[in-house]
Amino acid sequence: MPTRRLHLVGADEDHRVSTIELFFDLVFVYAITQTTQLMADHLSVTGVGQGLVMLAVLWWCWCSYAWLGTTIHVDHGVARLAMFGAMAVMFLVSLTIPEAFVDRPGGLFAPVLFVACYALVRLLHLVAYLGAAKHDPGLRKVLLRMFVGLLPSVVLLGVSTALSGPWQLALWVVALLADYLNVYLAGPDGWRLNSPAHFAERFGLIVIIALGESIVAIGIGIGPLPMSWLVTGAAVCGLALAAGMWWTYFDVVARVSEHRLTQATGTERTKLATDSYTFLHLPLIAGIVLVALGLKKSFVYIADTEHHTPGEALHGVPIWALTGGLAVYLIALSALRKRNLGSWNVQRLVVGVLLVAATPVLEHVPAAALLLVVAAVVLGLITFERLRFAEWRRKVHTAHP
Repeated sequence: MPTRRLHLVGADEDHRVSTIELFFDLVFVYAITQTTQLMADHLSVTGVGQGLVMLAVLWWCWCSYAWLGTTIHVDHGVARLAMFGAMAVMFLVSLTIPEAFVDRPGGLFAPVLFVACYALVRLLHLVAYLGAAKHDPGLRKVLLRMFVGLLPSVVLLGVSTALSGPWQLALWVVALLADYLNVYLAGPDGWRLNSPAHFAERFGLIVIIALGESIVAIGIGIGPLPMSWLVTGAAVCGLALAAGMWWTYFDVVARVSEHRLTQATGTERTKLATDSYTFLHLPLIAGIVLVALGLKKSFVYIADTEHHTPGEALHGVPIWALTGGLAVYLIALSALRKRNLGSWNVQRLVVGVLLVAATPVLEHVPAAALLLVVAAVVLGLITFERLRFAEWRRKVHTAHP
């Protein structure tokens, strides 16, 4: 009986998200909050760059365990212990995010601790996955190839702890490219995706987590500052923006992506999962996090009347994070349509480009009015798409009564 309790249990087609996976995601809730705060504390192009590469590191960790969870039951046997171990180390990674680039005086040297914990999280994943691939030579081969790509990445991140400024950031980018390209160029052969519904649900949940950060950012931006009618109205606009972003993903994109993944088989399924979820969901999440940063700073401008006037406009990095992040989000959604249905969502591409183009003008609009404009743009896009879909259904029904 003790031996049976520690064995690995393969996932099947009907496998669904387990409570331990939801528990595991709580660490990433905190990690995303820490990443947003890292950018908020360093409002510069370099600071935003640090936040984005940090997000790419966290994303690779999360994706690794999402793939593991669709191969085996991570709430059974020894896999459960591996998940708890990964949670503990990932929590240390989250705690060191504020010092991952610049160490604070006193205590441990945080950049090295960050890299060491990141490497350990990835190694724990590979060990658990190799256990799941005990009788699968193809999967073992691709996992070992993944390990070969991980080594130079970790070494480069380790070297970056001795650097600072742009050179440090550049080395992070090179390290991540080495890891990401290794997996991308290796192709889908060897990977196993036993439960597409479970896999799609995991990625839907991480989108929810990121959107939750947008709502939390509103509360943090207001903080202990007093409520006012202006703050109340802006808060409703911020929530409407987050709701609109939820709608643009879950109303159609999430369902179509899951349907395509379920219909695919073999290598086609793993290729689709890699493209649509592992890679294309990263800019999706990055866009949401940038919007959260913009919302956080917007509410500082709106609520803090001691340091900002009610009509003061958002400018610089915060407004570009808000409009640019939303543009990245919409473009990523359109790219998902292209990957799954073969055609771009033109209206979302157009809105994304217009948002970026209009940003210099929006820098002269009061912060509260800016939130109203951005929320109205997203809700207007949704209304346009719904009316267009209703018109299409009417024509189909008329042609084929």
